[in-house]
Amino acid sequence: MSGTITLLEQTLAAARAENRAALVAYLPAGFPTVDGGIAAVKAAFEGGADIVEVGLPHSDPVLDGPVIQTADDIALRGGVRIADVLRTVREAHAATGKPVLVMTYWNPVDRYGAERFAAELAEAGGAGCILPDLPVEESAGWRAAALEHGLATVFVVAPSSRDERLAKITAAGSGFVYAASLMGVTGTRESVGEQAADLVRRTRATTTLPVCVGLGVSNAAQAAEVAAFADGVIVGSAFVKRLLDHDDDLAGGLAAVRALAGELAEGVRKRG
Repeated sequence: MSGTITLLEQTLAAARAENRAALVAYLPAGFPTVDGGIAAVKAAFEGGADIVEVGLPHSDPVLDGPVIQTADDIALRGGVRIADVLRTVREAHAATGKPVLVMTYWNPVDRYGAERFAAELAEAGGAGCILPDLPVEESAGWRAAALEHGLATVFVVAPSSRDERLAKITAAGSGFVYAASLMGVTGTRESVGEQAADLVRRTRATTTLPVCVGLGVSNAAQAAEVAAFADGVIVGSAFVKRLLDHDDDLAGGLAAVRALAGELAEGVRKRG
């Protein structure tokens, strides 16, 4: 394995050694612009994020709620391309030395070419790829390319996943497991719910990989709640909303992203 996947593993292990969960931020590439998106990723790291997932905007985002859909639409109308996603990864990782993953639906990678995408993501310093809609049964080609280039392949599990299915998914994945805390699309929630804790417990019974929980966390209290039982807390819509709320003020949006990351970083250290 190359150093990039080791960096991801080391980052998660370092958080665990500090008796806390890792803070994982999500921001789409190309939003509000390509340069603005790169600055936003850097701001999330500056505020306290340990890991950032860079989203590859897609025209049919089945998992994404209205906030991320709005950001993706802005990015797509701005002409964002895979080259811009890779540039975002490259510049954010080079500036911070921290792990950056790409989160994407499978179709863009398939059309681009799995081997080409894996090679270019690794060259950009990427730590891996999260593929929420790629079935494990159809993932062998991608996983071979990812392994060759030292990239983690992160799969998503859901509360509806049966134990046998969880074991199959976690056996194929690497880096960490993305546990969707509830059924439905992304977005902030009033409560994260007990489903997430049960899913983490069942997932851990099948793997030694860290389990990070996403979908719904938007504030420090919720981050602390999830950090009490998960290895990582994933936050996306809340970051994107900060930028949308400052649509004509990039500096203000970046400050808001940085501030939110700081609040959430405190939350994951309280662990409930």
